[in-house]
Amino acid sequence: MSIDTEEKLGTLKISDEVIALCTMNATLKTEGISALSGGIGGSFSKNILGKDPLYKGIKVSQAEDGIIIDIHVIVTYGFKIPQVAWDVQENVKKEVELMTDADVKAVNIHVQGVHFLEEED
Repeated sequence: MSIDTEEKLGTLKISDEVIALCTMNATLKTEGISALSGGIGGSFSKNILGKDPLYKGIKVSQAEDGIIIDIHVIVTYGFKIPQVAWDVQENVKKEVELMTDADVKAVNIHVQGVHFLEEED
């Protein structure tokens, strides 16, 4: 005869800032990404509140069934935008799930512009 007992010590809540940091690292490591872009929310925070957002260009939404991440990026000229977006999605999903052990439901990429490299003389 065996008795199964489950002891619950509490809940673990990972902050949006931690998830945004993991997202930022994975995004900026992706080849073809020039920078993160503030998006509409970023310009609102800077203009109205008078401060730069901590992780501009990244919005994290946590729910019971998983995490949804929106990323606003600027792509480097010469890279194929669909391929760069796909690579960012894969890298972010892998990094966030590895670091947080939470399910990433969606990674939405919003391309805000293209960065043209300056020619060297």
